[in-house]
Amino acid sequence: GWQLAEWAGHATPDGLQYLLSRSRWDADSVRDDLQQYVADQLGDEDGVLIVDDTGFIKKGTTSAGVQRQYSGTAGRTENCQIGVFAAYATSRGHALVDRDLYLPRSWTDDRDRCQAAHIPDA
Repeated sequence: GWQLAEWAGHATPDGLQYLLSRSRWDADSVRDDLQQYVADQLGDEDGVLIVDDTGFIKKGTTSAGVQRQYSGTAGRTENCQIGVFAAYATSRGHALVDRDLYLPRSWTDDRDRCQAAHIPDA
């Protein structure tokens, strides 16, 4: 939060932290708007889509999708989450355009755990 807040000219990260953690917004609608903006601003017939999975090391067991699993980020099996990100790149620039959380079967088979982590049935 601090780096984003500083880049945006904010004195503290409080506003950005509120936006990302407590405000109500439709992430899929924001993603759709962003994809249209990126297509308008960066779109090029030579553009490429870059897909990358990233591991986020975690200490606990309640974050969505966290478990002991291989993380390319760590280079070994760790307690982590795995996120999958898509970026669009052209000679005009690049931007993240989509994301998804990988959920291991141990999570998808445990609806109580998913509900506790606010993961919808779909």
